[in-house]
Amino acid sequence: MNEHNNSDRVTYTSKHRPWVLKKFIELGIDRSFAMQIEKAIKKSKSRVVIEKIISNINSVDDLAHLVRVPMRRD
Repeated sequence: MNEHNNSDRVTYTSKHRPWVLKKFIELGIDRSFAMQIEKAIKKSKSRVVIEKIISNINSVDDLAHLVRVPMRRD
């Protein structure tokens, strides 16, 4: 984020500087799960959802409901 805020490159998001980290939630070592969570958050396109995550979510378990988990078949 520091690189983004201090870059001389002109990009779409450069007009909206500085970025501020509002929330950090460690999702473990599973990159694909982290990417699924990120995709679900971005797909919602909802400021309300993002504000709820910032104010109320503190663990991976709280975020897991955003990602569809396939039902197990026996």
